[in-house]
Amino acid sequence: QAQVAASGGGSVQTGGSLRLSCTPSGEIDSPICVGWLRKSPGKEREVVASIWTATGGKYYSDFVKGRFTISRDNANDTLYLQMTSLRLDDTAMYTCATGFGPCNLPAAYKYWGQGTQVTVSS
Repeated sequence: QAQVAASGGGSVQTGGSLRLSCTPSGEIDSPICVGWLRKSPGKEREVVASIWTATGGKYYSDFVKGRFTISRDNANDTLYLQMTSLRLDDTAMYTCATGFGPCNLPAAYKYWGQGTQVTVSS
């Protein structure tokens, strides 16, 4: 599996903000989906936010809708996740990934990076 490194994580208090970023290696020439996934102990891996590359349409998990914003810089293929109003249950390892769809399902993503840890505390 190709690896896509993410950065920008860290420790933050509730209500704070972080901006994650990653630059895919180009293992997939034309991915259907680019997105951010997260995994925390005791929880299933979930797609936090993703983009259908053909249309630019965006998907957000109900848990982050209105707080997180996904964007993509097409000039250098950099993917961003702007995270605001962070809550304790946002604590997780966040990884950007690419795949072939459907873009809201974790199983669609075949290429991912090591991830960056986000830890939210009160």
